[in-house]
Amino acid sequence: MSDMAKRAAIAKPSPKGSAPARRGLVLLADDSVLTCELFSEYLTHQKFEVIFAHDGETAVALALESRPDVIVMDLSMPRLNGVAAIQRLKEHSRTSKVPIVVLTGRVLRTNEQEAREAGADVFLTKPCLPDEIERVIDELLGKRKAS
Repeated sequence: MSDMAKRAAIAKPSPKGSAPARRGLVLLADDSVLTCELFSEYLTHQKFEVIFAHDGETAVALALESRPDVIVMDLSMPRLNGVAAIQRLKEHSRTSKVPIVVLTGRVLRTNEQEAREAGADVFLTKPCLPDEIERVIDELLGKRKAS
């Protein structure tokens, strides 16, 4: 299986027939299929285009390829953890300015510090309601347009 085929098998675009993207492209990176489906369904309904990955390596590859407007990243993922993925994204010129929201079950202050030092813009803990993610994404997109 080619690398592209592997990514296509792991990353799922917004459902066909959904309204055209009006608010931006969001990359969801979480090893939980349920979490990705929940947030993808909500954000798609809110007029975002959504792609997702279930491991850190795929998340980095998709981000470099698709240049999302915002990335929502879990810290606990296979193949490459969230902190390492954030570091790679912030080191690459194509993704260094993309805002990153960490959404994780890791609730220790050291987890937040490590994520922010890697380059995360926002740190949220699970459980988190989808409308909170939408609010944070809107804030980050507003800041990007203003700069």
